[in-house]
Amino acid sequence: MRLVIHGKNIDITDGIRSYVNQKIERATSHFQNVINEVDVHLSVARNRSTAPKQTAEVTLFVNGSVIRAEESSENLYASIDLVADKIARKLRKLKEKRQDKSRAKDTNSVVEPEVVTDLVGDRTPQLPEQVVRMKYFAMPPMTIQEALEHLEMVDHDFYVFRNRDTGEINVVYERNHGGYGVIQPRPTSNNHHHDTADAAAKAPAKASH
Repeated sequence: MRLVIHGKNIDITDGIRSYVNQKIERATSHFQNVINEVDVHLSVARNRSTAPKQTAEVTLFVNGSVIRAEESSENLYASIDLVADKIARKLRKLKEKRQDKSRAKDTNSVVEPEVVTDLVGDRTPQLPEQVVRMKYFAMPPMTIQEALEHLEMVDHDFYVFRNRDTGEINVVYERNHGGYGVIQPRPTSNNHHHDTADAAAKAPAKASH
């Protein structure tokens, strides 16, 4: 299991590194054979009017799944404790789900998400002027139901995945009023192109003089 620790606005001292190692190893002790990498990001948000917000974010890459948790407090060590506990709970939950799935599928638990095919409508999308951080993840094809299960593990309100049925990139997300939604690319029509091409093929060629 590879453990990577990096920080923002904070020096990763030997003491911090040792504490993170200890907590992560304890949280993942029964799952290290299936965890490929653990990415730990520690940061301090400085605000003069309040105490510094110290955040610990942990991302685990577990045999095709991604588990993420984040906790913040006024003390970095407390944040590390909290996020390690959350990671341990999510690992147990993932193990239980996989065991349940191997036994039988519960057809009553199938979720019917709302499908959104047009993301921006008539609005002009506003993109950030500066990329703050880039992340790369493997995207094995999966069903919408499997994507919803992954959504529960990443501590986000959305999850990007490759749809097994269409091969396209989709997004599942939590709706503000409950339930889930799916964002899919709007199908493009090539009918006009085909009609024009067919007409050109059928038209008689002009005689050359």
